[in-house]
Amino acid sequence: MSSSLELLPRQDMDLTDRPKILFAATSLEPGAGGIQRVARLMARVLLDDFADSASVSLLTLHDKGPAADIPAPVRFHGGSSLRMAYNTIRNRGSHLITDACNLGQLHWLPGLRRKPYLTALHGIEIWEAAKKRWVRSAKAATIQMFVSDYSRRRAESIHGPFPRSCVCWLATETDELPPARPYAPDANDVIIVGRMFAERYKGHHELIAAWPTVVSMVPSATLRIIGRGPGEGALKALAEQSGAARNIVFEGFVSEQRLDELYARAAMFAMPSRGEGFGLVYIEAMRHGLPVIASRHDAAPEIVIDEVTGYTVDLDSPGQLPDRIIRLLQHRELAARLGEAGRRRWAEHFRYSCFRARYGEILRRFLQTRPIH
Repeated sequence: MSSSLELLPRQDMDLTDRPKILFAATSLEPGAGGIQRVARLMARVLLDDFADSASVSLLTLHDKGPAADIPAPVRFHGGSSLRMAYNTIRNRGSHLITDACNLGQLHWLPGLRRKPYLTALHGIEIWEAAKKRWVRSAKAATIQMFVSDYSRRRAESIHGPFPRSCVCWLATETDELPPARPYAPDANDVIIVGRMFAERYKGHHELIAAWPTVVSMVPSATLRIIGRGPGEGALKALAEQSGAARNIVFEGFVSEQRLDELYARAAMFAMPSRGEGFGLVYIEAMRHGLPVIASRHDAAPEIVIDEVTGYTVDLDSPGQLPDRIIRLLQHRELAARLGEAGRRRWAEHFRYSCFRARYGEILRRFLQTRPIH
């Protein structure tokens, strides 16, 4: 541990000296993005399990109002980093937690430099394109909480060791199963859910390129692309040039209800990405009982077990992606078996209760660390 911190044995903790936790989040709004979903998970565990033993203050950078479903006061800052810094200093917390390493820079503020600090580390923000100040803030953390072992290994291959790191897999925000999927023997929809980038990042390009081959074997196969992003126009242009253009549908941004409907009628979920630090959409698809097609080039193999809950394809072997899609569309019993195995894996590892247990243990260890005054 850092030389400015002192770890107290659990039995020596002064239970009358309640920690004052500051949780600084990018956003707590539902549906705002992957890091925001992680922030909501982290906040929920704090409120569920630590509100009686610690003072918990929630601050958000980009929100313009409190999230309606967060059962605690939230100080929001409408994108003003200066106002957030000011309120962070005013709160005089004993422990700082951030949902990402960019907000970890709050740790350098007066009054917080010698306080215990935990940050979540996801993926691209701490990999090759990471800003130096973000890496410095992450390296300074008392606990560096990576969301996957892949993300940690990739960060360490670039920036050197993160000696106070741990891995905490993520989860869905619920323990509940969605409504039972209707029996649909002719369901041929393959869905991808994710932000669209111009770069070949999430797997949209690879799916569009594969679709003529898929349609040549399964003429009714439909690729449904859900979400928006800066690369949407380029992807639509690419799809229009495809020989299978009629079988590629852009759904845009959809409501949670509509998304559940799309999951319910899909044959499988596919997102063969090269850059997932975890992949929350994989576990959401598994919760819905869908087989998942991902890639072997990022964190997906920690989540999706090849030939058990779906497939992790080698994108450098271009034939693998359409082959696996066609296989599942033509063999419905196989698809159902993989989907059910995925649902069981979700129930065992990726429900909210699973994250609550994992993150709760990390928090208990973190709160044994006291600041030097």
